[in-house]
Formats: sequence, structure tokens, C-alpha cells
Amino acid sequence: MIETKALVKRFGETTALDEATLTVQTGSIFGLVGSNGAGKSTLLRILAGVYQPDAGEALLEGSSPWEDAGLRARLRLIPDELWFPYTYSVRQMGKVMAQFYPSWDAGYFEHLCQAFPVDEKAKYNALSKGNRKQAALILALASRPDFLLLDEVFDGLDPVVRRLLKKLLAEEVADRQMTVVLASHNLREMEDFCDTLALLHKGGVVLERELDEMHLHLHRVQAVFREMPEIGALKQAICITSWEQTGSLLSFVARGSEEEILAALDGFSPTFREALPLSLEEVFISEMEACGYDMENIL
Repeated sequence: MIETKALVKRFGETTALDEATLTVQTGSIFGLVGSNGAGKSTLLRILAGVYQPDAGEALLEGSSPWEDAGLRARLRLIPDELWFPYTYSVRQMGKVMAQFYPSWDAGYFEHLCQAFPVDEKAKYNALSKGNRKQAALILALASRPDFLLLDEVFDGLDPVVRRLLKKLLAEEVADRQMTVVLASHNLREMEDFCDTLALLHKGGVVLERELDEMHLHLHRVQAVFREMPEIGALKQAICITSWEQTGSLLSFVARGSEEEILAALDGFSPTFREALPLSLEEVFISEMEACGYDMENIL
């Protein structure tokens, strides 16, 4: 399990993290989303033991990554800006890393070199941005980490490689209970992949929810009426978070189960009604607006 408790990190007069608190369950894929400068990269670097927090604490299985070298050997961070010896190839780096990571899996390394469409013998300075990202992923996964921290890892990867990476991560989580924390500003990339998402804004965690919980308790409904009912009466019967009317069509987002919402709506005699799935972005916007945040100033 990963826990952060009132985590604070400052760089001069800039507060990158402001009492950020969250919990990541072992063997899960946890997504960090938020605008640029929200604190996602700083949080990952604290979890990796790269930065020391100014206040609060970050714990992986009850230990601090800043203080515990043995713990750091069990985790890998792939930052947004990669560093790699320019004259080394993936295969050469694999030999180096095998000496430093006790869990290095040579057989899995060979499998990954075949799975990813990158030349493992090419020098790093000859690789494109996307291929450099693939090289970093091969090396990180082959070290069989217990904790894998990924910062904007999908940037530069084509759709085929993105799908491959998601498949490999899901296998590692299922087979070895590896814990993944993935930071991105792209909500659509996280959909149907992460177990839990946290939204960061101005260094703080403003929302943390399991995806299943979000999707099961929020629904978009469209209904057509011969005579439009009063919105106030509808809100008394249904927990409506947002709504829009166009002529005889009423579209709204509501909390509760689909069955409960439609049953309550039937009391107003619609001539047509249907419940539609919400995108992850729509779910987050509704949740955040319910918390009193102006989403136009966040995402």
C-alpha cells in the first residue's frame, strides 16, 4: 500500500504539493490527473525517493522511500523527461541494470525486447522520442518492480504500443500484485484502465474515487415530455447535478442507480426516456462541480 499524509513540497516560494493525502491499494492501477503544474510529477518523485518532502509523509508499505534504500530497489520511476546514456543501447543498459536490481528478470527482458517494436541494439541518441520511451519501459518492467511510477508514459507512443503497454501492466498487476501509479493530464487515456483516480489541483488532492463507484452512481438521462415538468419538482424526486433543456427534450446528469432514476422519472410521464453512459471526463466534471469547484479553471 502507498499512503501520503498531508504531504508538502516547496521549491522556493512555489508550493508544488499542499497537504496532499491519498491511499493507493496494493495491486492496483492508480491514476493521477490534473492540469499542468498540479503537482503530479512532484508527487511521483517523492514516492520514488528522489525528493524529500518538506512536511507530511509518504509511505510505501509503511516505509519512507527517501530513507529506505532497500525499498527504492523495489520501485521504478519513468519520468516525463527521460535520462539515458546516449551511447548505450537498451541491451547494454540491461546488462548494467542486472547488476543493481536483484529482481532483474533476464528472460522477461528478452520477451519485452521482442514484444516492443524498438531496436534494442540501437544507441539511445539514435532513437525517436517514442522509441526512447519504449526503451525505458523495457528496462523498468524487466526489473520486476513492486511499485511502478509512470509520468505521462503514453506521450509519444502510437496506439498499438499503448495497447501493448496496458496489456503488460494489467498482467503484472494480476500476476504479481505490482502497484502502478500513473500520472497524466488526459482523462480519456485513463478510462477503462485505472482502478482509482485522484484529481490534483494546485498541489492538493481535491477528489479521489474508484472508477466503478463513479460510473455506477452517475448517469446521463434524456427525456422527452409533451408538457415539460417543473425542474424544481424533478429535483425533489431525482438527485440532478446538472441539466439542459432544448424544446421538449430534457437532458440531465443524476446520482443514483439507473433503475431508481428512471422509475422516479416515469412519475412525470415522459413520452421517451433513456439512460446513457457518461465518459470519465463527464463523471469527473460532475463530481468536481458537486464539490463546489469551477471546472473551467481546473481542466
